[in-house]
Amino acid sequence: MTAQIIDGTALSARIRAELKTRVAKLTQQGRRPGLAVVLVGDNPASRIYVRNKIKACGDTGIHSELYELPASAAEAEVLDRIRALNADPKIHGILVQLPLPRQVSEQKVLETIAVAKDVDGFHVQNVGSLVVGRPGFASCTPAGCMAMLDSVGAVLEGKEAVVVGRSNIVGKPMAIMLLNRSATVTICTSKTRELAGHTRRADILVVATGKPRMVTGDMIKPGAIVIDVGINRLPDGKLCGDVDFESAREKAAWITPVPGGVGPMTITMLLSNAVLAAERC
Repeated sequence: MTAQIIDGTALSARIRAELKTRVAKLTQQGRRPGLAVVLVGDNPASRIYVRNKIKACGDTGIHSELYELPASAAEAEVLDRIRALNADPKIHGILVQLPLPRQVSEQKVLETIAVAKDVDGFHVQNVGSLVVGRPGFASCTPAGCMAMLDSVGAVLEGKEAVVVGRSNIVGKPMAIMLLNRSATVTICTSKTRELAGHTRRADILVVATGKPRMVTGDMIKPGAIVIDVGINRLPDGKLCGDVDFESAREKAAWITPVPGGVGPMTITMLLSNAVLAAERC
């Protein structure tokens, strides 16, 4: 068996084409979606992520504004900027690029963003809405994973789903989304004993650990759907995921590549949330 590829780049392009149509309609109604990005400091990786998000906005027709603050910025300065954006009618979504400098509380920043403009889905109220199944903004990366599963017609109800990783950004919301679709969900952590015993039971396996090629083909159930959230740069400069792609593709039915898998979908779900925020106004 050789797995079929879940092409995140192609799926992302289709979704963005639909979003572009929705943006054009809103713009004609005088409600052009607007996304504000706040970047604190000069982290090179953060700059790349922000540049990609701003470009994606432009390609889709979404108005974007970038606010850059120095790494020395006081927490109060960052919070004041967010409050000003909360009150700006041109802005429907606010994204504060993480990580933040040590002197700025991530929790305070995320909770200061207006819930209706929290397009990253990180505010505790949006997380709570996800848990109880109420409308809100879903965290972008796991939402992208769910869209990829749906794109290949994955049946989730009653299936064994294993999520490796428990971060607030990916692991926990991913598990909740799967649970909300009636999957039987196991969350594994770095402390999980006999990890392979869990992953070999998974009909749907989502890996988000930040450890290159941690999950190998002998840890995968034949015919499983494997979603590799990780993206790691190796010493030779090449990118790889948290799953060993070559060995895993010989066991899985479907698998996401790295790059070109989950990555493009994360930004697409951010755009989707920004458009949804404008539609809800």
